[in-house]
Amino acid sequence: MSQTIATSPSIHLGTDYIGKPTSRVDGPAKVTGAAKYAAEFNVPGLLYGYIVSSPIAKGKITKIHAEPVLTLPGVVRVFSHENVPSLAWFDRSYKDDVAPGGSPFRPLHEPKIRFSQQPVALVVADTFELARYAASVLEIEYETEAHDTDLETKRDNGYEPARGKLGWVPPPPPRGNSNDAYHNAPHQHEAEYIHLAQHSNPMEMFATTVEWLNDGQKMNIFDKTQGAYNVQSYITKVFGLSKEEARVISKYTGGGFGSGLRPQHQVFLAVLAALDLQRSVRVSLTRQQMFSLGHRPHTLQYLKLAADDNGALAAVQHAALAETSRFEDFTENVVNWSGMLYQCENVKLDYQLAEIDANSPIDMRAPGAATGSFALESAMDELAYKVGIDPLEFRLLNYADRDQNLKKPFSSKKLRECYHQGAAKFGWDKRTPKPRSMREGNWLIGYGMATGVWDATQLNASAKACFDADGRLTVSSASNDIGTGTYTIMTQIAAQTLGLPLEAVTFVLGDTNLPEAPVQGGSMTAATVGTAVQAVCRAIGEKLLKLAQQMADSPLKGANFEDVQFVNGQIRRNEDTKQSVVIRDILPAAGEAQVEAETSTLPDLLKQSHYSLHSHNAVFAEVKVDEDLGTVHVTRVVNAVAAGRILNPKTARSQVLGSVVWGISMALMEESMMDHGFGRYMNHNLAEYHIPVNADIHNIEVILVEEEDDIVNPLGVKGIGEIGLLGVAAAIANAVFHATGKRVRNLPVSIDKLV
Repeated sequence: MSQTIATSPSIHLGTDYIGKPTSRVDGPAKVTGAAKYAAEFNVPGLLYGYIVSSPIAKGKITKIHAEPVLTLPGVVRVFSHENVPSLAWFDRSYKDDVAPGGSPFRPLHEPKIRFSQQPVALVVADTFELARYAASVLEIEYETEAHDTDLETKRDNGYEPARGKLGWVPPPPPRGNSNDAYHNAPHQHEAEYIHLAQHSNPMEMFATTVEWLNDGQKMNIFDKTQGAYNVQSYITKVFGLSKEEARVISKYTGGGFGSGLRPQHQVFLAVLAALDLQRSVRVSLTRQQMFSLGHRPHTLQYLKLAADDNGALAAVQHAALAETSRFEDFTENVVNWSGMLYQCENVKLDYQLAEIDANSPIDMRAPGAATGSFALESAMDELAYKVGIDPLEFRLLNYADRDQNLKKPFSSKKLRECYHQGAAKFGWDKRTPKPRSMREGNWLIGYGMATGVWDATQLNASAKACFDADGRLTVSSASNDIGTGTYTIMTQIAAQTLGLPLEAVTFVLGDTNLPEAPVQGGSMTAATVGTAVQAVCRAIGEKLLKLAQQMADSPLKGANFEDVQFVNGQIRRNEDTKQSVVIRDILPAAGEAQVEAETSTLPDLLKQSHYSLHSHNAVFAEVKVDEDLGTVHVTRVVNAVAAGRILNPKTARSQVLGSVVWGISMALMEESMMDHGFGRYMNHNLAEYHIPVNADIHNIEVILVEEEDDIVNPLGVKGIGEIGLLGVAAAIANAVFHATGKRVRNLPVSIDKLV
């Protein structure tokens, strides 16, 4: 029986798995090849689709010469706007669950070209090689129109978005009088900070394998995604299918970083072809085609900060102009953080969009915050130098004990501890204040630091559990694991809640036949799905206790659930642990083969509404810059993170390590170079879109600061996927300034900007 449970008090947890470093339970499947990804399901009679991409950025298709391609033996169909069957496009409910405001891009809907590399045709053939060749010789005629892909030309044409995507919060109204406070302050700083577009580039490229089941219109859709239910919702709306006809499966995902939150166009094209041909079809994207799916938006930021002679912030003004497509208002929380991270009574924040002829941006790890924190933390560093205060002391001096945006206390905030522990581990006290004052031979040494803040979020989720007479527990929820360790931490939560060995627990995810869970993103899965897993295991525990009390001479008779503990495979009385029943003996004694439960959990919004819920971190970075060549090496990073209860230090540390590597990449390498003449990203490959290799990464230390929080959720977790990235790029840029005396405000910090 399914039941809905509001966030409830934590239960007594016996066997100690949570908080222990635990190896990934899905590790053996991944290293042996048993784990299958979306493009690895070789179903019988499989056809292959290859996407043809538009070479122009704006215009329309005037003619598609499909006939010569269709004469090639083995080519089955060429899909385009000329022959796509009628779909539910005019039903606005077809939007995916995380779509921004506007009208989403509709593949093969019309001859109009909206962005370069837009999919304009799908060639389906018996083999991948034939489909690829046929796509390469398919002749398409275009009529071009003038395009505009340059955000710099839109500085005076920005607009405030009326609608945003899920999770977007418009900047709060101004407080105080930031203009007067700025002009009257003795220490002022104003500057512009810029980064170009950046692309996620997960190792696994997007692919969909549709298995046609020859049973009505039923399909198994194996898709690379961060949300199986989101893809199913989109597909059923667009094609008018029932959920039974479109089962979506995503057991393993080779990285997403936000790019898989929305259904990408390959899943639409694969389902379209399968329905029309009534055959199994696979559509895979190339690495170059991956650059057509969306990106972290090119953003211009303008900051004005002021402080008094004691170093107290007198004014904060932060304005951002970000790109979006001409058909959607993609929004991010870029500037809001500047009104809450530091104590200041005079704050003005502004966020605007400008339309260009490109595809809509997408969420990319720590969306908005990664952009905004670089600008804010760079500006704070610059103002600290002007005031003459150490950058760390400057932040401690302006420490915020309350969220001034929401006018609420934080549910918990251990940022001070992050500062102190991080600085001690790094050796910040060895830093000399003057730029270019530290050197080692020809190397200029620089120390920099920065701060980050991210939302702690819990959404609704459901889970199911089954405990059998062999003593095995299977727990399931349609969440995803994009490499973060979801399989492992959910196994830990289930095992600890019922006091079972880890080996006796199996967690199943990534299938729309399982109880519903939201997309995996925003560092909310541990809190959201973990709470549901804990609740459903509690429900199983209550059923086992009742059955145990029916056993002959049961020592648990009369005990309430709160009076017992589940530990080491037993149910024990709290006041006398010798009075116990072996859990594995309960079902055989009752003559039952299994017990099942299904629950849905909700956040305690009333309780949470009185607080501001966030995780925090402090990053310290050391760089060495070649004085002659201008090459930058990040030699040390210490990242101290306060993210509530840490379920698994091993996987949590791994998440932060990956975030630091990404931060190094953001600071020194990543930029998608748009050629405005062509309206196309020209470095759309991994040879020219630069990311770190092993030789670029040196010593990284992660500190997981202890933090208790009984407000955010019963588990007390805040999520760690995004927070580890924040502050890293700014800390590195600040360290480069300390080393060289040159301030770079336009990422990445490349050699040409230093020499």
